[in-house]
Amino acid sequence: MTPVLDFFHSLLRYGVLLFVLAGGVLALKGLVLRSPILIYERQVAIIAVVLCHVQLALGLILYATRFEAFQFMSGEHQRFWKYEHIGSMIIAITLVTLGRVLAKRAKLESRKQLLVAVFYLLGFVLMMAAIPWPFRSVGHDLGWL
Repeated sequence: MTPVLDFFHSLLRYGVLLFVLAGGVLALKGLVLRSPILIYERQVAIIAVVLCHVQLALGLILYATRFEAFQFMSGEHQRFWKYEHIGSMIIAITLVTLGRVLAKRAKLESRKQLLVAVFYLLGFVLMMAAIPWPFRSVGHDLGWL
């Protein structure tokens, strides 16, 4: 079961990154052009939050099922998987969720767009930094999927 979850967790990251980036960029574009929030822009922001939460659920399941494996790792790999990856991802997903919740409560459209743009793009940068990409030492043997 873990290889299946691992595959979907790895595959879903591309959807998460795409929708979080798209939501942030669309909000930034609307803010700069002072245009109203369109339905599809709102839908992209909502889908980004949903995908983030599904990804977090899969990640927490993988973390719980592999926790004992961390004792066999050493140094940089152990620190990355045990603390950095999960901690950074929880913070990034919290930022995306906060951006959506605060934007939903804001009155002015420009304020909504500002909140989504800032929180989504900060979350995106943090996610990119915390992913074990194949060109990093912690992800060199994992591949792109």
